[in-house]
Amino acid sequence: MAVRIAPSLLAADFTRLGDEVRAVAAAGADWLHLDVMDGHFVPNISFGPAVIKALRPVASLPFDVHLMIAPVDAYLEAFAAAGADHIALHPEAGPHLHRSLQAIAALGCKPGVVLNPATPIESVLTVLDLVDLVCVMTVNPGFGGQAFLPGQMAKLAALRRAIDVSGRAIALQVDGGITAATAPLAIAAGADVLVAGTAVFAKPDYAAAIAALRPVASADLGR
Repeated sequence: MAVRIAPSLLAADFTRLGDEVRAVAAAGADWLHLDVMDGHFVPNISFGPAVIKALRPVASLPFDVHLMIAPVDAYLEAFAAAGADHIALHPEAGPHLHRSLQAIAALGCKPGVVLNPATPIESVLTVLDLVDLVCVMTVNPGFGGQAFLPGQMAKLAALRRAIDVSGRAIALQVDGGITAATAPLAIAAGADVLVAGTAVFAKPDYAAAIAALRPVASADLGR
C-alpha cells in the first residue's frame, strides 16, 4: 500500500511560508495540507484563500485544503479559485453535505469529508459515491501539536472496510498527532495519507523527518 505524506502548513514558520512550502516539496512531500480555521467552527483562526492563492505558484504539490469553517458553502468557490486540488469539509459545517460535495466537484476539485473524533462514520457512508477523500481526525480540530487519540483506530478500520467494499479509489487520511511512533497504528488500521505537522515542520531537517515516516509508511503491513 503506497502511503502519501502531507505536511500540514499550520506547523510551518508563518514568517516565511513560501520558503517552507518549497522546502517540504524538495524534501519529498506528496501533498501539502492546508488547515483553514474560522474561529467559529473551531477555536482558532489560521488563513484563507488569499494565502493559498499566493502559495499556489510556489510548488506543484497537490494542495489538500481542509475547511474548518461554518457555514462552508459560500466559500467553496473562493478556495477552488485560489488553487485547491482537494477540498474537504465537515458534515457539521452545512445543512446539506451531499449538495456541498457536488458543488466541490463542479468546481473541478476533489471532494472530501472530515470526521471529528465524536462524528460517527455513518455521516460519510451515504456519500462515499461522491468523495475522493475521507479524513479521520485523531485530535480535536483547532490546534496543532495535540496528542494522538488511539481510540479513533476502530473508526479508521471500519472506514477502510467500507471504502474497499465500495470499489472506489478513495484516499483514507488521518490527521492529528502523527509521528514516526503513531504512524504505524494509523497505517495498520488502513490509512494511506498521513498528515504530519510538527513531525515535519518542527524538525531541523525536513527530508529526514519525512524519510523517518516513509519506512513505516512503505512497510508491508499485510494489506
